[in-house]
Amino acid sequence: MRRLVYLFAFLVPAGLLAVAFYMEYVMGLEPCPLCWLQRFAFMAVGAVGLVAVLHNPGNIGSRIYGFLLALTGGIGLGLAGRQLWLQSLPADQVPACGSSVDYMLEVFPLIDVLAMAVKGTGDCAKVVWTFLGLSIPGWTAVFFTLIILAGLGILFGLVRGTSTDR
Repeated sequence: MRRLVYLFAFLVPAGLLAVAFYMEYVMGLEPCPLCWLQRFAFMAVGAVGLVAVLHNPGNIGSRIYGFLLALTGGIGLGLAGRQLWLQSLPADQVPACGSSVDYMLEVFPLIDVLAMAVKGTGDCAKVVWTFLGLSIPGWTAVFFTLIILAGLGILFGLVRGTSTDR
C-alpha cells in the first residue's frame, strides 16, 4: 500500500505540473512568482515520491519518506495559503505588481528573488482561472493537503506496506 501512495505522490504532481505548463503555454496564463514556487514544491514532492517508489524502503525508510512528503507538502501548502490570502485582500490592500520572475533572476541574487516571490505581488492576487469555485492556488492547496495527509499516514504507520514490501 505504501508503494502505491509513493507512486501517486509522484504521478499526481507530475500531472499537475503538466496542467500548469498547459495553462502557461497553451492557454497563455503567465505564472506569478508564488505560482513558480508552488511548482517547485510539487517538483520536490514528485521527486520524493519517485525516489521512494524506486527505493521501496522498509519501515524506518518509509517513515523518513513520509516525513519528507509531509514537509514538502507543508511548504507548498504554505505558499498556496499565502497566495489565497493575497487573493482575498480588498483591492486597495493588494501589493503593487512586480517584475517577472525572469527579470528578477537576471537582476537580483537568488535569495532576494525567493524573498520577493514569497511576499507575492499584485500578479499573485489576480484570479485568472477557476474550476468549481476554486482558483489555481485553491486547487494546489487541496492537493498539498492530500500529500501532507498521505505523508503523515506513512510517517505514523497508518499506511502500511504489503507482504511484498520489505
